Amino acid sequence: MKTVLITGANKGIGFATAKQLAQLGYYVYLASRDKQKGNDAVSKLKDGGLLNVDAIEMDVTDLNSIKQAKSELELKIAVLDILINNAGISGEQPQNSSTCAIANLRQVFDTNYFGAVQTTQQFIPLLKKANLPVIVNVSSEVGSLTLHSSPARNSNWDFYHAYGSSKTALNAFTVMLAHEYRNTKFKINSVTPGYTATDLNQSRGTKSVEEGARPIVKLATMEHNGPTGKFFREEGEVPW
Repeated sequence: MKTVLITGANKGIGFATAKQLAQLGYYVYLASRDKQKGNDAVSKLKDGGLLNVDAIEMDVTDLNSIKQAKSELELKIAVLDILINNAGISGEQPQNSSTCAIANLRQVFDTNYFGAVQTTQQFIPLLKKANLPVIVNVSSEVGSLTLHSSPARNSNWDFYHAYGSSKTALNAFTVMLAHEYRNTKFKINSVTPGYTATDLNQSRGTKSVEEGARPIVKLATMEHNGPTGKFFREEGEVPW
Protein backbone atom coordinates (compact mmCIF):
# COMPACT_ATOMS: atom_id res chain seq x y z
CA MET A 1 0.00 0.00 0.00
CA LYS A 2 1.46 3.35 -1.04
CA THR A 3 1.88 5.99 1.67
CA VAL A 4 0.94 9.67 1.58
CA LEU A 5 1.72 12.58 3.90
CA ILE A 6 -0.52 15.65 3.64
CA THR A 7 0.21 18.82 5.60
CA GLY A 8 -2.67 20.88 6.95
CA ALA A 9 -4.94 17.88 6.48
CA ASN A 10 -7.32 18.18 9.41
CA LYS A 11 -9.81 20.35 7.49
CA GLY A 12 -10.71 21.91 4.15
CA ILE A 13 -9.00 20.82 0.95
CA GLY A 14 -6.36 18.86 2.86
CA PHE A 15 -9.01 16.75 4.57
CA ALA A 16 -10.93 16.21 1.33
CA THR A 17 -7.70 15.17 -0.39
CA ALA A 18 -6.92 12.72 2.40
CA LYS A 19 -10.39 11.22 2.14
CA GLN A 20 -10.21 10.78 -1.63
CA LEU A 21 -6.76 9.19 -1.51
CA ALA A 22 -7.79 6.87 1.30
CA GLN A 23 -10.80 5.83 -0.78
CA LEU A 24 -8.38 4.96 -3.59
CA GLY A 25 -6.47 2.62 -1.29
CA TYR A 26 -3.52 4.76 -0.19
CA TYR A 27 -2.42 4.87 3.45
CA VAL A 28 -2.73 8.52 4.36
CA TYR A 29 -1.03 10.39 7.19
CA LEU A 30 -2.89 13.57 8.07
CA ALA A 31 -0.47 16.16 9.46
CA SER A 32 -1.76 19.11 11.47
CA ARG A 33 -0.44 21.61 14.00
CA ASP A 34 -3.09 20.69 16.56
CA LYS A 35 -2.83 17.05 17.61
CA GLN A 36 -6.43 16.86 18.80
CA LYS A 37 -7.81 18.30 15.57
CA GLY A 38 -5.75 15.79 13.64
CA ASN A 39 -7.08 12.92 15.75
CA ASP A 40 -10.63 14.20 15.31
CA ALA A 41 -10.18 14.29 11.53
CA VAL A 42 -8.87 10.72 11.50
CA SER A 43 -11.74 9.57 13.71
CA LYS A 44 -14.19 11.11 11.27
CA LEU A 45 -12.65 9.18 8.38
CA LYS A 46 -12.56 5.95 10.35
CA ASP A 47 -16.21 6.38 11.33
CA GLY A 48 -16.88 6.52 7.60
CA GLY A 49 -15.15 3.17 7.10
CA LEU A 50 -11.71 4.41 6.05
CA LEU A 51 -9.24 2.65 8.33
CA ASN A 52 -6.10 3.34 6.25
CA VAL A 53 -5.48 6.74 7.85
CA ASP A 54 -3.48 8.07 10.77
CA ALA A 55 -2.76 11.45 12.37
CA ILE A 56 0.62 13.04 12.89
CA GLU A 57 1.34 16.27 14.73
CA MET A 58 3.42 18.71 12.69
CA ASP A 59 3.77 22.48 12.50
CA VAL A 60 5.38 23.33 9.15
CA THR A 61 6.71 26.63 10.54
CA ASP A 62 8.66 24.81 13.26
CA LEU A 63 11.67 22.82 12.06
CA ASN A 64 11.89 20.86 15.30
CA SER A 65 8.24 19.87 14.93
CA ILE A 66 8.90 18.66 11.37
CA LYS A 67 11.92 16.65 12.51
CA GLN A 68 9.87 15.09 15.31
CA ALA A 69 7.12 14.16 12.84
CA LYS A 70 9.71 12.65 10.53
CA SER A 71 11.16 10.54 13.36
CA GLU A 72 7.67 9.39 14.32
CA LEU A 73 6.82 8.49 10.73
CA GLU A 74 10.07 6.58 10.25
CA LEU A 75 8.99 4.24 13.05
CA LYS A 76 5.87 3.40 11.04
CA ILE A 77 7.01 3.33 7.42
CA ALA A 78 10.19 2.67 5.46
CA VAL A 79 9.06 4.54 2.36
CA LEU A 80 7.05 7.70 1.67
CA ASP A 81 5.52 7.65 -1.80
CA ILE A 82 3.74 10.99 -1.90
CA LEU A 83 4.19 14.32 -0.12
CA ILE A 84 1.47 16.93 -0.51
CA ASN A 85 2.45 20.38 0.78
CA ASN A 86 -1.05 21.68 1.43
CA ALA A 87 -0.72 23.70 4.64
CA GLY A 88 -1.26 27.38 3.99
CA ILE A 89 -2.62 30.64 5.36
CA SER A 90 -4.04 33.68 3.59
CA GLY A 91 -2.84 36.32 6.07
CA GLU A 92 -4.60 39.53 7.02
CA GLN A 93 -6.28 41.47 4.23
CA PRO A 94 -5.97 43.81 2.43
CA GLN A 95 -2.40 43.10 1.36
CA ASN A 96 -1.57 45.83 -1.14
CA SER A 97 2.16 45.67 -1.75
CA SER A 98 2.62 49.36 -0.94
CA THR A 99 1.10 49.08 2.53
CA CYS A 100 1.17 45.41 3.60
CA ALA A 101 2.72 45.05 7.05
CA ILE A 102 6.06 43.26 6.87
CA ALA A 103 5.07 41.11 9.85
CA ASN A 104 2.02 39.94 7.91
CA LEU A 105 4.15 39.20 4.84
CA ARG A 106 6.69 37.24 6.89
CA GLN A 107 3.97 35.18 8.57
CA VAL A 108 2.40 34.24 5.24
CA PHE A 109 5.76 33.27 3.72
CA ASP A 110 6.72 31.34 6.84
CA THR A 111 3.86 28.91 6.30
CA ASN A 112 3.24 28.96 2.56
CA TYR A 113 6.84 29.00 1.33
CA PHE A 114 9.41 28.26 4.03
CA GLY A 115 7.08 25.70 5.60
CA ALA A 116 6.78 23.75 2.34
CA VAL A 117 10.52 23.98 1.66
CA GLN A 118 11.68 22.73 5.04
CA THR A 119 9.05 20.00 5.13
CA THR A 120 10.18 18.78 1.72
CA GLN A 121 13.84 18.88 2.69
CA GLN A 122 13.21 16.73 5.75
CA PHE A 123 11.16 14.10 3.92
CA ILE A 124 13.27 13.83 0.77
CA PRO A 125 15.24 10.84 2.20
CA LEU A 126 12.03 8.84 2.75
CA LEU A 127 10.71 9.86 -0.68
CA LYS A 128 13.92 8.73 -2.39
CA LYS A 129 13.14 5.16 -1.30
CA ALA A 130 9.89 5.12 -3.30
CA ASN A 131 9.59 3.61 -6.77
CA LEU A 132 7.78 6.73 -7.94
CA PRO A 133 8.29 9.59 -5.46
CA VAL A 134 5.77 12.39 -5.94
CA ILE A 135 5.69 15.91 -4.48
CA VAL A 136 2.63 18.09 -4.98
CA ASN A 137 2.81 21.73 -3.91
CA VAL A 138 -0.63 23.25 -3.47
CA SER A 139 -0.44 26.69 -5.04
CA SER A 140 -2.94 29.20 -6.45
CA GLU A 141 -3.73 31.09 -9.66
CA VAL A 142 -2.87 34.18 -7.63
CA GLY A 143 0.72 32.95 -7.77
CA SER A 144 0.84 33.09 -11.58
CA LEU A 145 2.82 36.11 -12.80
CA THR A 146 1.41 35.57 -16.30
CA LEU A 147 -2.17 35.80 -15.05
CA HIS A 148 -1.27 38.84 -12.94
CA SER A 149 0.02 40.53 -16.10
CA SER A 150 -3.14 39.75 -18.08
CA PRO A 151 -5.69 42.50 -18.89
CA ALA A 152 -8.32 40.09 -17.56
CA ARG A 153 -6.66 39.97 -14.12
CA ASN A 154 -9.16 39.80 -11.27
CA SER A 155 -9.10 43.10 -9.35
CA ASN A 156 -9.90 41.21 -6.13
CA TRP A 157 -6.36 39.85 -6.26
CA ASP A 158 -5.18 43.19 -4.86
CA PHE A 159 -6.34 41.92 -1.48
CA TYR A 160 -3.94 38.96 -1.69
CA HIS A 161 -0.52 40.38 -2.62
CA ALA A 162 1.22 38.66 0.31
CA TYR A 163 -0.58 35.38 -0.29
CA GLY A 164 -0.03 35.56 -4.05
CA SER A 165 3.67 36.33 -3.81
CA SER A 166 4.16 33.43 -1.39
CA LYS A 167 2.57 31.11 -3.95
CA THR A 168 4.79 32.57 -6.69
CA ALA A 169 7.77 31.69 -4.52
CA LEU A 170 6.34 28.20 -3.97
CA ASN A 171 6.02 27.78 -7.74
CA ALA A 172 9.66 28.80 -8.14
CA PHE A 173 10.59 26.13 -5.59
CA THR A 174 8.63 23.59 -7.64
CA VAL A 175 10.47 24.45 -10.86
CA MET A 176 13.91 24.49 -9.28
CA LEU A 177 13.45 21.29 -7.29
CA ALA A 178 12.05 19.50 -10.33
CA HIS A 179 15.08 20.62 -12.32
CA GLU A 180 17.41 19.43 -9.56
CA TYR A 181 15.79 15.97 -9.71
CA ARG A 182 15.20 15.94 -13.47
CA ASN A 183 17.28 12.78 -14.00
CA THR A 184 15.56 10.82 -11.24
CA LYS A 185 12.20 9.13 -10.69
CA PHE A 186 10.78 12.18 -8.89
CA LYS A 187 7.62 13.89 -10.14
CA ILE A 188 7.32 17.39 -8.67
CA ASN A 189 4.51 19.78 -9.60
CA SER A 190 2.42 22.71 -8.42
CA VAL A 191 -1.36 22.60 -8.52
CA THR A 192 -4.15 25.07 -7.85
CA PRO A 193 -7.45 23.77 -6.47
CA GLY A 194 -9.25 26.81 -7.87
CA TYR A 195 -11.45 29.23 -5.94
CA THR A 196 -12.57 26.78 -3.27
CA ALA A 197 -14.74 27.56 -0.26
CA THR A 198 -12.36 27.28 2.72
CA ASP A 199 -11.27 29.23 5.77
CA LEU A 200 -8.73 31.04 3.56
CA ASN A 201 -11.53 33.02 1.88
CA GLN A 202 -14.17 32.85 4.60
CA SER A 203 -15.92 30.12 2.56
CA ARG A 204 -16.65 32.53 -0.31
CA GLY A 205 -15.13 30.19 -2.91
CA THR A 206 -17.29 28.82 -5.70
CA LYS A 207 -15.95 25.25 -5.58
CA SER A 208 -16.50 22.65 -2.88
CA VAL A 209 -13.50 21.19 -1.07
CA GLU A 210 -14.23 17.89 -2.80
CA GLU A 211 -13.92 19.62 -6.17
CA GLY A 212 -10.80 21.49 -5.06
CA ALA A 213 -9.14 18.23 -4.03
CA ARG A 214 -9.64 16.53 -7.39
CA PRO A 215 -6.69 18.07 -9.30
CA ILE A 216 -4.43 17.46 -6.29
CA VAL A 217 -5.39 13.79 -6.20
CA LYS A 218 -4.90 13.52 -9.97
CA LEU A 219 -1.31 14.78 -9.74
CA ALA A 220 -0.56 12.73 -6.63
CA THR A 221 -1.60 9.49 -8.33
CA MET A 222 0.18 9.98 -11.66
CA GLU A 223 2.04 7.24 -13.49
CA HIS A 224 5.74 7.02 -14.34
CA ASN A 225 5.19 8.92 -17.60
CA GLY A 226 3.56 11.83 -15.79
CA PRO A 227 4.79 15.42 -15.97
CA THR A 228 7.25 17.15 -13.66
CA GLY A 229 8.13 20.79 -13.10
CA LYS A 230 4.69 22.02 -14.21
CA PHE A 231 1.76 24.02 -12.79
CA PHE A 232 -1.75 22.61 -13.17
CA ARG A 233 -5.40 23.20 -12.39
CA GLU A 234 -8.28 20.83 -13.06
CA GLU A 235 -8.73 22.16 -16.60
CA GLY A 236 -5.06 21.71 -17.52
CA GLU A 237 -1.72 23.50 -17.32
CA VAL A 238 -1.45 26.99 -15.80
CA PRO A 239 1.11 29.54 -17.08
CA TRP A 240 3.81 30.52 -14.61
